[in-house]
Amino acid sequence: MGIASRHSLRDWLCAPGSLSRRLARLGQRFEVQVLRQGVTPLRAAERQALGLPRRGCTVVREVLLRVDGQPLVWARSALHQSSLAGPWKALKGLGSRPLAHLLYEDPRIQRSELQPRRLARFGHTRRQMARQWLAATGELPPAQMLWSRNSVFRRGGAPLRVMELFVPAVARFKPGKRPR
Repeated sequence: MGIASRHSLRDWLCAPGSLSRRLARLGQRFEVQVLRQGVTPLRAAERQALGLPRRGCTVVREVLLRVDGQPLVWARSALHQSSLAGPWKALKGLGSRPLAHLLYEDPRIQRSELQPRRLARFGHTRRQMARQWLAATGELPPAQMLWSRNSVFRRGGAPLRVMELFVPAVARFKPGKRPR
């Protein structure tokens, strides 16, 4: 399979609502594997998306979303550390539950427009994802795994950025439809 294009992944990159729920419909078992959750310095893209100053730390949660054991999405959520004591404090106890449990069950949470983005093949985010993917699966991620979607959720004025990076093979499935 060649490089997954924005066109081939369009249905996934633009699908509204919960990605976790859509993925869960593809198989018998959906799971969230937490790869890392902790405090780290702000990245430029996150700082810009969150509208934050140059200083401060962000709380990051990086996970693999798996269907029937197969990893299909690497996701990274980030928020300013101060928001963890306020509107997003429930994130601390989320564990291996999907972030969607917080994002779609509270009508006060608003989501920005989805923004598809192609990662740089050798950029920081791609390298970090590849290291985590290898450690979690024992295999390198697909070289064509370059397309993500990004959005910002707001609760009580506090932003939370979510980036979801797709395995190219997910393009074979329609979001929310069980494969035949």
